[in-house]
Amino acid sequence: MALNPQLFANGMPVPFVGEMFVLARDGVDFEIDKIPGAHGGHVKARGTIYLSNICLVFVAKKPVGNFVAFDMPLLHVHDEKFNQPIFFCNNISGFVEPVVPDDQRRSLYSTHSFKILFKEGGCGTFVPLFLNLIASVRQYNQHMANSAPTASRVDPLQAAQTPVEDMMRHAYVDPNDPTKIFLQQPTPESQLRRRTYHSQPAENSYKV
Repeated sequence: MALNPQLFANGMPVPFVGEMFVLARDGVDFEIDKIPGAHGGHVKARGTIYLSNICLVFVAKKPVGNFVAFDMPLLHVHDEKFNQPIFFCNNISGFVEPVVPDDQRRSLYSTHSFKILFKEGGCGTFVPLFLNLIASVRQYNQHMANSAPTASRVDPLQAAQTPVEDMMRHAYVDPNDPTKIFLQQPTPESQLRRRTYHSQPAENSYKV
């Protein structure tokens, strides 16, 4: 994960080289724990979720303390679950592992739990695309891991190689879901950021 990733002035996440945005969904509530400086480490905010072939990025409509946005690499997300409670709104819950700098020990960093709550409209477009994409990313990563079994850490940017164009073309669009699918990428190549998750400073992660 990365706390407060780089954003454009309009709130759109600045993409990595090779990153392809799949969708954006406004009006969701996002909950995340173990955020430095937050009361009890827990943050809840309303805003927009962006999904790409590399990550999920939540951007808050209004900052909550020092919390503006949160970046979750798909290869670090696990135990995700789509929940349909009777008396509450549909949501996705799960866990995301921190992106540990190369010079730091993994044992110093704690796993985050998150929840995405769909309080404005349906989620029949978002949920299938998210679950299908993350399954495809894992399958491709497993193939690459078998080809390079000596790799010590998972590079989140490896997910950029996952083919997603066909998935987007055949995605089911639920008329009750206000999710916006990107049929064309919104950012010119000249503005892409050229860095890796491992360049994030250590203070962006929550230590045990």
